[in-house]
Amino acid sequence: MLTLLTTMSLRPAPMAGQEADSLRKPKPAGGAPRPAVAPGYFLFPIKPGQPNFLAASMGELRPNHFHGGLDIKTDGRTDLPVYASADGYISRLKQSAFGYGNVLYITHPNGLTTVYGHLNQFQGPAAAFLREKQYEKQTYELELFFNKDQFPVKRGEVVALSGNTGGSAGPHVHWEVRDAQDNQLNPLQWGGFSEIQDHVAPTLQAFAVEPLTIEARVQGRFDKAVFVPKVAPAAGVATTWPDTINAYGTVGVLLQAFDRYDNAWNKNGLQKVEVKVNGQPLYSHVVDNVPFPTGTRTVNQHVDYEWMMTQGRTLQKLFVDDGNDLTMYTTGPGKGKLRVEDGQIYAVEVLMSDSYGNTTPLSFVLRGRKPEYTKTRSAAVKKPALRWEITRNILKVIAADPDTARQSGNAVLLRGSRRLELKPSYTTQSQNVYLYDLRAGLPDSIRFGTVTKRFDRQALIPAGTEQGYADNFLNLSFAPQTLFDTLYLQTSYKDGAWTVHSPRQSLYLPLRVTLKPPAEVADKEHSAVYLVNARGGRSYVGGKWEGNQVTFPAKVFGQFRIFSDTIPPSARLVKRGPGGLTFQVGDNLSGLNSYTLLVGGRFRLLRYEYKNSTLFTEPRDTVGPPLRGPATLRITDQAGNEKVLSFNL
Repeated sequence: MLTLLTTMSLRPAPMAGQEADSLRKPKPAGGAPRPAVAPGYFLFPIKPGQPNFLAASMGELRPNHFHGGLDIKTDGRTDLPVYASADGYISRLKQSAFGYGNVLYITHPNGLTTVYGHLNQFQGPAAAFLREKQYEKQTYELELFFNKDQFPVKRGEVVALSGNTGGSAGPHVHWEVRDAQDNQLNPLQWGGFSEIQDHVAPTLQAFAVEPLTIEARVQGRFDKAVFVPKVAPAAGVATTWPDTINAYGTVGVLLQAFDRYDNAWNKNGLQKVEVKVNGQPLYSHVVDNVPFPTGTRTVNQHVDYEWMMTQGRTLQKLFVDDGNDLTMYTTGPGKGKLRVEDGQIYAVEVLMSDSYGNTTPLSFVLRGRKPEYTKTRSAAVKKPALRWEITRNILKVIAADPDTARQSGNAVLLRGSRRLELKPSYTTQSQNVYLYDLRAGLPDSIRFGTVTKRFDRQALIPAGTEQGYADNFLNLSFAPQTLFDTLYLQTSYKDGAWTVHSPRQSLYLPLRVTLKPPAEVADKEHSAVYLVNARGGRSYVGGKWEGNQVTFPAKVFGQFRIFSDTIPPSARLVKRGPGGLTFQVGDNLSGLNSYTLLVGGRFRLLRYEYKNSTLFTEPRDTVGPPLRGPATLRITDQAGNEKVLSFNL
């Protein structure tokens, strides 16, 4: 049974060092065991024995996922032979217009499986079997699983031709190694390949130090301090930050860096990062093992997601944050978080490494300095103003204060008839900063002098539990794994737009959302939910109608609207000849959902390429009917609108 959350009673925050434990602790840190694989067991699947290049490495930080393998360049073209990396059998085939596109799986005697994605064509008996099943099911989009006796393959056998299918941004082969639990494993962890040369060490871009608890400070403030070298260091060059950084309390280190391979311009991810403090290990991670599929989304907790969304800089946390249950970390009890004491010196060394053992060091010094209240003024501040933000569980209130008194006035948190006065933690250039732990209760409003601001967070939603929230316009159902960590929920409805929190924060697993329009939706058959971005762009989400309410799984926070799509999709025949047929297709709103080509009344297979909005027949298709006589293309969009194109061949 879902429960409706209400705000807690307002009470003072816990004392420093006594913060309440998170409801969803990460699993004990420590790197996952490495499967035993002899060097040279896997054959490089593209141009084995010849020089080659990677477009992406294992563990690169991508939107909403770690990159799960190696992207192997194919000379900017398609149809290069793809070789089986070891003896085994084809255990799975899938053809799709999205994701991995055309993808093939080979399971090997040692229990590992190699994955080959974005292929153009499969080869051999398995490809013929798949084509027969596609005609039997009358669909291109199909996934098949096989036992070990059906389609055995030998190391070095050509199993496919390279392509650019699915979510590929250019011709390449995505190659993975997985274990029996579907963990994605770094193929380079058992030794590199001679085809890929790497003598280039990682490159530092920036690092940061962040206060993690209410009493913590960095450079005297409760703010993340980002340090960017004035001159970008070259690859592999050791960087020593010239200035001592003042800090206090529990802090975390963050890092932005990239790696490159020999003679390649594209930026790749790091494989390993280690942190030592005063010569003692504090933290390390090795991106050699990522659980698939849900674990890969934990990248949003491995990096500072909000900073990435608002500042455009991807900083990876060199500590294990609450809600991060990956096993690639090795830390002590503090999970890589550093406790900085007053008067102490902390020499911090960060070592960045790639899969070929090239390393780049960064060093800096933290000095423990307990904060004392100080006030600096700015003549530019003429009148009071008030704003606030939330970092972790901490409400940070910033008040512009023109008062010339030595000590700034208090801010007041209000909830009903209750009030709680906050003393300023510090003042910088007439900006007073007040800190409050929201786990002590959510206020209704915040007051400073004559200025009052409404506090628009309706509820505290803890992670790791089943919770619900409802008002007149929506219902939200949170499952135990919907959130990484505690959420301070903000929702609103105005003029047909439902705002469900902020896209600056990420979801782990989808959130079940029910929208309750205040007026009857007339054409529910063609109406659905769409996600609307800041520029007004709309992407189809869908939803199931029950009465005048529509329910859908939201993968991201953001603004949602209901639109009606009554216009059929478009289609025109743009190419015909010995090579087959090509159709240009499109839709004004919801997007293409299904397509069927009949030639002489018989089904003929079509492929869909969403990147250029085309449907086309395959010249290698010998199963379908010949392209002669009367033909009909029937396509539908996600709203159920249909377009029928009839022509003669």
